[in-house]
Amino acid sequence: MSKTILVVDDSSSVRTVVGIVLKGAGYSVIDACDGKNALTKLTGGKVHLIISDVNMPNMDGISFVKEVKKLPDYKFTPICMLTTESEQSKMQEGKAAGAKAWIVKPFKPPKLLAAVEKLVLP
Repeated sequence: MSKTILVVDDSSSVRTVVGIVLKGAGYSVIDACDGKNALTKLTGGKVHLIISDVNMPNMDGISFVKEVKKLPDYKFTPICMLTTESEQSKMQEGKAAGAKAWIVKPFKPPKLLAAVEKLVLP
């Protein structure tokens, strides 16, 4: 059975590219257009990893991470931020909220897959 990854980004092209990379490596992908939309998709089904942008409308990535960590079914789900944000202060804020990894866009597929392989829980 493949592992499921939730990809959260307001850019449909980024969701598509990340989805192609992950599906090509054998993962199942659920996508969401922002933090609020992503929360509606966390309905108790197993999600092995969440990849989220930081800057999004309705609910930004940091707020989304904080909300996910409040959910009993998902509080231990690893979260990787995939964003254009490269400031240390923003990275620290993400880590404090519960993000386990930070990848700056544009990304290279092998780097993304290496991070995914490290973060996906068995």
